[in-house]
Amino acid sequence: MELTGIHHVSALTAQAARNVDFYTSTLGMRLVKKTVNQDDTSSYHLYYGDELGNPGTGLTFFDIPHLAPNHPGVSSISTVSLRVSDREALRYWENRFHELQVDHDGILRSDAGRDSLPFRDFEGQRLQLVADDDPPGVPGGTPWEKNPVPVRWGIRGLGPVTLTVRDAEPTARVLVDVLGFREAGQIPSPIESRPDLLVFATGAGGAGAEVHVEERPDLPPERLGRGGVHHVAFRVPDQREYEEWYQHLEAAGFRTSGLVDRYYFQSIYFREPNGILFELATDEPGFATDEDPDQLGQTLALPPFLEPHRESIEAKLHPLETDQKDPSSR
Repeated sequence: MELTGIHHVSALTAQAARNVDFYTSTLGMRLVKKTVNQDDTSSYHLYYGDELGNPGTGLTFFDIPHLAPNHPGVSSISTVSLRVSDREALRYWENRFHELQVDHDGILRSDAGRDSLPFRDFEGQRLQLVADDDPPGVPGGTPWEKNPVPVRWGIRGLGPVTLTVRDAEPTARVLVDVLGFREAGQIPSPIESRPDLLVFATGAGGAGAEVHVEERPDLPPERLGRGGVHHVAFRVPDQREYEEWYQHLEAAGFRTSGLVDRYYFQSIYFREPNGILFELATDEPGFATDEDPDQLGQTLALPPFLEPHRESIEAKLHPLETDQKDPSSR
């Protein structure tokens, strides 16, 4: 068994309409699925990704209106990275963020890691673009050609996620001894005087298969809210390994969710010792299962086990315009 990279990251928003506008119109990602939170069908679950929402490209949001803001701290997924082609792409995005008044820092140069461009969305979600020059390891996705950002500069998928914890050792032990990650060195913290980040890689490695662990014993626990990250999911290639992973986690003594059918993928959830929620998710069947690839994300999609309740589900949801027009018509 081997996890092959990051499958998706799920975060929280309190403003679904603005969320759609930011991630499609500003970042140029494709809304590949407009569905509901299967554990609370009164709210949306929005999936963004590349042209088909391929595994490794998914940034998703649970919409929880009136949710309090996130208060950063330990036991958190503190930064989510998005891959772009190279350093020149970072310059394009720096100019775009300036023009669109997106809160951002300058480009950070790195000799030991990858150049990056930190930025925040309208709710303070902490993100960064990373330059993936000559990428080894897990390939990125293909940006959707009908988005407002030229494909040359488009977001190609997820890069490393950063876990901020009070004590790095228990998290590192789970990543290596339980999930099969390997130690892949250290990189300097982007903030002076903070300790180096520990790097762990899985599968073929590269930006799409890394977890960075930051040890911060000086911080309080995170209070999760809008602008925070709910969980990170790692890729399982097929159903056979998925079932083996479940047996492996149970044998290792973890309290898991059991086998969970999300229809677009199969999942197992559990928390590592510092309290961060991990998910293992299968690559298949994918988001084109119930919609034509050309029409992804345009209407409310419900898995078969929720379809009989469509009328009552739709009655609880506020209207959400998700028509993603060809950029030439904007």
